[in-house]
Amino acid sequence: MRILSLAGVALLASATAVFAAPASVNVAIGQKLQAKAAKTYGVRETAFLADDLRASIEKAVARTGAQDGARIDLTIVDAVPNRPTFKQLGDTPGLSMQSFGIGGAKIEGTVTGADGTVTPVSYKYYENDIVQASWAASTWSDAQWAFDKLGRKLALGREVASR
Repeated sequence: MRILSLAGVALLASATAVFAAPASVNVAIGQKLQAKAAKTYGVRETAFLADDLRASIEKAVARTGAQDGARIDLTIVDAVPNRPTFKQLGDTPGLSMQSFGIGGAKIEGTVTGADGTVTPVSYKYYENDIVQASWAASTWSDAQWAFDKLGRKLALGREVASR
């Protein structure tokens, strides 16, 4: 009888976790980054960045459930590529995909908890070592690294302020 009641408690606990609403993640692109993308990076790059940030945050917070029921609204304020974008390659004849530089991203926004508490979020990461940048495999490696680091912090239940 006792074993049966423990199994019932375990089943109830797992059912509660399944019914918890996952965090909703909304991503926007800041006006300065939109202007920079139109002029330098290419407009399609901003859509890629927004999708990548959304996917990184959703994946990270789904793993732990720390932000269940929350609404996460983020804006990519700035992003710098490690490798030339498609538009940059077309606009500048001397560039190649072997060209590299220091990249990163800055993200701001809010986390509205399930209880209605609004917490500001501000996070940035820019690589500072050109040697590390030379290992960057993709155009937005350091920006993706920033997205993943922010996701891990949010997944731990830490709303990041001014980093």
